[in-house]
Amino acid sequence: MSQLTRRGALRLFGSLGAAGMAAPVLSACTSSGNDAAAPSKGTVKIGVLTPQSGTNKSQGDDMRQGFDLYLNLNGRRLGGYDVQVLNADEGESAASGKAALEKLHKDGAVAVTGVANAAVMTEVRDLVESAHIPLIGSNASPQLLNTLYIWRTSYVDTEPGAALGEHVASKLNNGTAYMIAPEAIGRDGIQGFQNTLTSAEGKIEGPPTYVPQGTTNFGTWLNPLKNNTNIKAVFAFFSGASAEAFVKNYAAAGLKGKIPLYGPGFLTEGPLLAQQGATAEGVWTSLNYSPDLDNATNRRFSAEYQKRHQVNPTTYAMASYDAGAVLDKALSLLDGPLSGETLNAAIGRVGQISSPRGNWQFNQNRSPQQRWYLRQVRIDGAVLANNVVSELVTLG
Repeated sequence: MSQLTRRGALRLFGSLGAAGMAAPVLSACTSSGNDAAAPSKGTVKIGVLTPQSGTNKSQGDDMRQGFDLYLNLNGRRLGGYDVQVLNADEGESAASGKAALEKLHKDGAVAVTGVANAAVMTEVRDLVESAHIPLIGSNASPQLLNTLYIWRTSYVDTEPGAALGEHVASKLNNGTAYMIAPEAIGRDGIQGFQNTLTSAEGKIEGPPTYVPQGTTNFGTWLNPLKNNTNIKAVFAFFSGASAEAFVKNYAAAGLKGKIPLYGPGFLTEGPLLAQQGATAEGVWTSLNYSPDLDNATNRRFSAEYQKRHQVNPTTYAMASYDAGAVLDKALSLLDGPLSGETLNAAIGRVGQISSPRGNWQFNQNRSPQQRWYLRQVRIDGAVLANNVVSELVTLG
């Protein structure tokens, strides 16, 4: 199916009324342990820890909506248990995120999902381990966690760059790649890209450029690139307001169409693309998901998400939907009493997850072994969209 036809079909499915869609979707998505006619195994409290205000609010909205969609398509049950969702605001700092998780633990959450901020994930690590609370992280992805109770349905921050390195190396034509990212939080992304690019005999333009977190004016770093004929690609590891600004600054500097711009999917993901508008056209990104992937699970997920929220789902929504699937399978595997310890052990046995991104499973580091896709921002009908061009590599 062509990209245009594929998206058109999703919009058609998304516009159908509940009577037309409910029966096939529910029968396909409901797990064997969630028969609405079967007696409930009891109630399980699941914490959803996401930003509800501030710079990461849009990601938090997507994460909550993705998890909620899984519940709605499964009769508000996971593994035969009725679910009581405990929502908590992680805020914008490590301290606020830790305080929110402490409250979820106090309120009886047997497991938690969410977390948008990598600093929060690092801050709560010791609490999660000592309290034996399984945490299914569906966004924040620092490389080094080394825990027993933290699992991730998203990816590790080195992987978006690692997925692109070999592809970009093949496009350099004896030129170089310039790398730019925010201080501290961008180092994993740069490392992943640089390692795979140089392994594929690609060359780097000097040391990586690290800019202060929150930077929105990039002229100081972009203007010198105009006259450097050796640079054949730019890799930019930005998200949020910095990503919006970087793409706009890149076009304003006259680099759009002159030097191809590459980055992780969150450089142009979700509302950012609408905010960037035409300045983003042509940007190349790598990501583990796109709403135009043509598989049965994604057709159901994407159509239902569009019907409920009138927008395409993002990777944040997808990873949170998958967190629901992980908990569903794990809870269905329990034979004895439910506790953080028994649930965590069951998560280790869930095996393959049928996902909108394509099937995946946890690796030894408790993150997904999954396919990565090359996308480009292109006109799709009347709007710009991140269109899948090809598969890149399997990582994890």
